[in-house]
Amino acid sequence: MWWPDMSRRVARTLALIVLPLLSAGCGFHLRSPQPLPFATLYVAAPETSEFAIQLKRQLRTLGSTRIVDRAPEAEATLSLISEAREKIILSVNAQGLVREFRLGQRVTLRLTDAKGNELMPAIPLQVTRDISFNDSQVLAKDQEEQLLFRDMQNDLIQQALRRLAAVRSGAR
Repeated sequence: MWWPDMSRRVARTLALIVLPLLSAGCGFHLRSPQPLPFATLYVAAPETSEFAIQLKRQLRTLGSTRIVDRAPEAEATLSLISEAREKIILSVNAQGLVREFRLGQRVTLRLTDAKGNELMPAIPLQVTRDISFNDSQVLAKDQEEQLLFRDMQNDLIQQALRRLAAVRSGAR
């Protein structure tokens, strides 16, 4: 009678020991940020740009690249050419009231080296999210919209960091 209970415990214990070993053996590891191919970087963007502020913060956390305050001190310059948010009506109900919006955020970035050579041509990065709308929940939907814009900005920053890391071959 005790044998089925004992075999379940042994199976659980074995699973807890064997599964992590198997996943480690297959080469699995969490995705970590890639180091950038330059030691110093200047970010040419308006001081009030929330995107640029967050991008600089993320770059500082990488640790491999130092953000400098003047372009002549940098190995490369990342220019924020444009930044835009948009809100488009997707659908309306029978009374003509909005039911859904599409939120979008776009940035265009360009990377040049200290001599002015283009390492990464001007590339547009864009993300969109759809959001339902209800007139009786205006405040909650406004907060949800702000949260989605913040999430989209984080996605754009991650896209930009991946693009910067991919420049590796041409930078040095």
